[in-house]
Amino acid sequence: MSNFWDFSVWGSLNLIAVLLFSLLAANVLKNTIKPLKVSLIPTSVLGGLILLVFAGIYDLISGDVMFETAFFGGNGYTTLEIITYHTLALGFIASSFKTANGKLTKKRTVEIFNTGVTTVSTYLIQAVFGMGITLAATLVMKDFFAAAGILLPFGYGQGTGQALNYGTIYENEFGFVGGKTFGLTIAAFGFLSASIGGVIHLNLLKRRGKIIVSTEEEGSLRSEQVQSENEIPMQGSMDKITVQIGLVMAAYMLAFLLMFLLGNLLPGMKSVIYGFNFLLGVLTATLVKLVLNFFRRRNIIKREYINDFLMTRVSNFFFDVMVVAGIAAIRLGILERYWGIILILGVVGLVITYAYNYYIAKVLFPEYTEEQFLMMYGMLTGTASTGIILLRELDGDFKTPAADNMVYQNFPAIVFGFPMMLLATLAPVKPVLTFGILVVFLAGMNLILFRSKIFKFVK
Repeated sequence: MSNFWDFSVWGSLNLIAVLLFSLLAANVLKNTIKPLKVSLIPTSVLGGLILLVFAGIYDLISGDVMFETAFFGGNGYTTLEIITYHTLALGFIASSFKTANGKLTKKRTVEIFNTGVTTVSTYLIQAVFGMGITLAATLVMKDFFAAAGILLPFGYGQGTGQALNYGTIYENEFGFVGGKTFGLTIAAFGFLSASIGGVIHLNLLKRRGKIIVSTEEEGSLRSEQVQSENEIPMQGSMDKITVQIGLVMAAYMLAFLLMFLLGNLLPGMKSVIYGFNFLLGVLTATLVKLVLNFFRRRNIIKREYINDFLMTRVSNFFFDVMVVAGIAAIRLGILERYWGIILILGVVGLVITYAYNYYIAKVLFPEYTEEQFLMMYGMLTGTASTGIILLRELDGDFKTPAADNMVYQNFPAIVFGFPMMLLATLAPVKPVLTFGILVVFLAGMNLILFRSKIFKFVK
């Protein structure tokens, strides 16, 4: 039986409190220091960097590892990785519960499809360059993990959670020492790339007189943005946000049961299956939403239980915690041998993502090139939230379809992107073969993406 004064009772709670406190501290710094305010660096990234620096200083002064002290239960790094893993899926699940509004014309359907293909094509070009760099590195460092470069699209294109998932698989299943930290560091560089590239591009637009970068806060919300008709009350017998969190957790429990079943049916694929927790979470959330809608249509359920405004808040909370925990989980000492390669991957990731997405936006989205580019570049170096941060600087009222493109593109992106996730498990076994497949896959996706330009008769 545990005593309530034991650190085993308080360790995980202390860690969560420190993560949230770092977010508050980062928010204060971002609102008081002008260079940070205009830097576009997300508050969650700044919070993670604060913890990373603070932990490094503590380690140097005391000789102990801060997150491994009794105050954090003695296994803080493991807890940080667990938090990052779960909040990735929980954030996606909350996002999946939100209502998709609006009718799609043929033109808009094509634009959304092209956005989804752009997402996957960017993953692939990041993977090709990343694998090329690490394959070349093995010629100099004979014992280097050749498949490490494929973590570039997971860190840049998909963010902290997926970088951790595949870094963990590579470390546990294929012996890549420091694989988790390598992936998390690449993801941190992705956020920095989003901020650096985004600021540079916005300043270029400002010089051309196309925008005036605003530092003002968001305006007040309208009542219809908070609650629509026929919803359950905000404060009834159970608080409305409790209902939203309950739905999210129920969907995640179903996702776990699905992963448990698939893991037992395919024991050799267990690591990959559990690495897809976010994808299976999206599936179960969609099923729960379909069931609720079915009961609504049959008048079995009289009121609407899902609230888009609160689900957005829940989703953003989980993503904020995911990012700050993921960056705090980086162990700088483990990467001593890899810094040169990581810096090269980071710079190359910035340049190719910037150049490739701007070219696509210019060719395929001529009516709103800059808005589409900023949204895609931010999303494909950080997260969807980063893409929205950049987009708001140019299109604060979302008058262009760029924001909708980001929301609706998920289905084609998942369909075309799923094979690449499977290729990531082949990369440690057959790195050269995987590199060749990625090149062919990239060529095929570009053929689909630029089909209307390559084949003039395709409209």
